[in-house]
Amino acid sequence: MLRMKALAASLAAAAALVSGVVQAQEPIKVGIVTFLSGPAAGPFGVPARNAAEIMVELLNGEKVPAPYGKKGFGGTPLQMVLIDEAGSTTTQVTEFRNLVQRSNVDLVIGYISSGNCLAIAPVAEELKKLTNFFDCGTPRIFEEASYKYVFRTSPTSTMDSVGAALYLKETKPNLKVVAGLNQNYAWGQDSWGDWERSMQQLFPGVKTATSQMPKLFAGQFGAEISALLTSGADVVHTSFWGGDLEAFILQAAPRGLLKKSTAVLTTGETAMFKLAAQIPDGTVIGARGPFGPFAPDTALNKWFSSTFKDRYNVPPNYAAYQMAQAIMGVKLAWEKAQDAKGGQKPTNEEVAAALENMTWEGPGGIVRMSLGKGHQAVMETAYGQTKVVKGQMTVTNVRRFPAERLNPPDGMKSSDWIANGFKAK
Repeated sequence: MLRMKALAASLAAAAALVSGVVQAQEPIKVGIVTFLSGPAAGPFGVPARNAAEIMVELLNGEKVPAPYGKKGFGGTPLQMVLIDEAGSTTTQVTEFRNLVQRSNVDLVIGYISSGNCLAIAPVAEELKKLTNFFDCGTPRIFEEASYKYVFRTSPTSTMDSVGAALYLKETKPNLKVVAGLNQNYAWGQDSWGDWERSMQQLFPGVKTATSQMPKLFAGQFGAEISALLTSGADVVHTSFWGGDLEAFILQAAPRGLLKKSTAVLTTGETAMFKLAAQIPDGTVIGARGPFGPFAPDTALNKWFSSTFKDRYNVPPNYAAYQMAQAIMGVKLAWEKAQDAKGGQKPTNEEVAAALENMTWEGPGGIVRMSLGKGHQAVMETAYGQTKVVKGQMTVTNVRRFPAERLNPPDGMKSSDWIANGFKAK
């Protein structure tokens, strides 16, 4: 009898041990949300998905350079749950709830559309699910509310707008008339508002000839291009992205707008290689930060850029950089929280606490979570001008601007900071 009890106890202990090992090896489920269909898929969503696939695969294979060499997150492999961002904000809220409540993901990394981010943020807070916005740019998310579970590891549109204005101040100090073409929703409105206010500060007396605001993904811009052609603008600013950006370039180039006025394409990096034949030399190009052709000459960037290009036969654009940066940031926060817990799986609250105010290096350089009470990233940015050399698009006359010149102090709205002459109150 005693032997039977001893045997049973041994078997139970062995089963418990096996169960513990199996449980320890259960993957960390990461919800990845990006455009997989529609006009934003090709320029943005698919490159972001490709970057996520590379990062998950190579992190699981322990093939990412230090300090990202540990398998998955803290030694546990990752499992990607991929969701299409296409559709209304209502659809995205429903899909987010499904990720959390049905798919039981451990965290969510996603969202390109600023409208979707504004809709998702309060839902993520309600469901207490760690959510990292990898791209969407509106500064309103953390300027109008505070969150515990929501982060954004990429900079806001304020950086793009102020950086573009500073670039023009250095390269076109005598311009007199400006115009704009931006999508009529949070991203376009915020981008234009911050840029126009920045131009008024840097170019006293500058005149805004026209501000065109078509709906998101309108696709046809004949009337708006006509208005811009007759505006007499020295510079035309646009924060168009995705299919709208490509459609605008293809429609504006044959009508001569891009030669008559200097275009400032704050997200133009995603289209500069594909549409090189339609983009005149001297067009001002941005990449929403130090990404793509503006990325630093570091070992981590060389690894990411070459790995991505070897896999997909195209260089990574800024959407791909931002996705990789988002995954890397969460990985470091996860492992910091795990180490503090003696190697046990951290909670969402513990990972969030570790990510707050964190500084780390991604393929685009240094990222600092210094705004939004430690939930919003800042980075330097760069702008340049296009120049085709031997049939290849390049950027020239590149100027870099540090994060401190591009962002308000924490707790101050971007619009107020700009209106106050880029100074704290």
